[in-house]
Amino acid sequence: MSGPPILTAAEMRAAEEAAIAAGTPVEALMERAGKAAAEAIWRYAGPLPALVLCGPGNNGGDGYVIARELAARGIEVRVAALSEPKSAAAREARERWTGPVSALAEATAAPLLIDALFGTGLGRPLDEDVSRLLLDFAKTASIRVAIDLPSGVATDDGAILSPIPDFDLTITFQTLKPSHRLQPAARQMGRIVVAEIGIAASASLTVIAAPSLKAPGPDAHKYSRGLVTLIAGSMPGASALAAAAAARAGAGAVRLQARALVEGVPASVIQMPGDPLARLDDGRIGALLLGPGLAEDAEGLRLLDAVLATPHKLVLDAGALRLLGAAGPAGPAVFAGRAEIPILTPHGGEFRLMFGDGAGSRVERARAAAAGAHAVIIYKGADTVVAAPDGRAAIAPPAPSWLASAGTGDVLAGIVAAMRAGGMEAFEAACAGVWLHGRAASLAGPFLVADDLLASLPAALSECL
Repeated sequence: MSGPPILTAAEMRAAEEAAIAAGTPVEALMERAGKAAAEAIWRYAGPLPALVLCGPGNNGGDGYVIARELAARGIEVRVAALSEPKSAAAREARERWTGPVSALAEATAAPLLIDALFGTGLGRPLDEDVSRLLLDFAKTASIRVAIDLPSGVATDDGAILSPIPDFDLTITFQTLKPSHRLQPAARQMGRIVVAEIGIAASASLTVIAAPSLKAPGPDAHKYSRGLVTLIAGSMPGASALAAAAAARAGAGAVRLQARALVEGVPASVIQMPGDPLARLDDGRIGALLLGPGLAEDAEGLRLLDAVLATPHKLVLDAGALRLLGAAGPAGPAVFAGRAEIPILTPHGGEFRLMFGDGAGSRVERARAAAAGAHAVIIYKGADTVVAAPDGRAAIAPPAPSWLASAGTGDVLAGIVAAMRAGGMEAFEAACAGVWLHGRAASLAGPFLVADDLLASLPAALSECL
């Protein structure tokens, strides 16, 4: 289920150094990168006249190789250089480029703009003149391509250090970097292509990939497939959505325990009106979900305390998280010592309430929260991050922005509970739920509402068999 690795700037440098130490010259890596990027640009943009902006480092060296490769295909190519190359490999690439080179300030725009000024590792804003020129060239270009990362973007945290244009295509090498998936930078990179250049890479941060699911075996029954129990709060409509999602996501049985019958619940969900805390000693419970529709009052706190006292696999969402957060950043320490790691699903406001503002990137904050809380964290947002107490983390692929609507978080909680009840470990269940949620949204299309995700879930699940 683990997807491709995502490398930080330091990890990428280490991987490159290892490849060089193993016998691959840096010049060979630059040639591979430039040729792979040129091929991707050719396929995307076709024979448009191009302006390649080259910086002084190895990213600029990639740009000279790209210029040479595109010119060999008959494209009209001009190069504008910020300065002379500073690395030996970039100087060699510059010498092999036989076309025109102008100073950046003297260049004129072209229909195809290729930004090879700065790539991985940028730690400060661009000079104002350089930033302005990049924006000016982009305004008149029909297609804008960034090499590795747009110049002006930090590698590891999604920060935009200088104003950047919207790019149509970003070509990175060997692996994604965190800012290819973290906001606000990610939204300005357009389509992202990862070009293979022959570097071995592994990391504890990965892309969330489609889960690998199996059809039930011939001996399967509803309880072996997983019983999800939901405790409804005083606003049970959200629990109805979560229950329907758990059922649609493959749980063998879903039990909704509420004070009274809840409207809008599918007939396949077992409703248990009466005391919401009855039957919590049922050893068949595969996952216990609390939070959707849970009020932040004395009754909500009573339900939360009772759920925390059980040994079950927990998924805590919405109101349960806000009640925990009311105790301050130390509140999540209640999970220390649990045999089964719980899954928490905070959005930004709930995350801050529970864990404070913290420092570092979104990934670093999620990792710190997971370690401190002894829980798997689904840090929801446009760049959802899943983190485990052992340091593993994964970033979700881009999902439709239409998910920003009421009830979609309840659906996610139900899907995650179904994955957990079905036997997945906590981190894997969280990642599977996030992927299925995003894929169902893509299948549902624009203007989706939470109910549309329920209808799309079977198709998303079928892609994972």
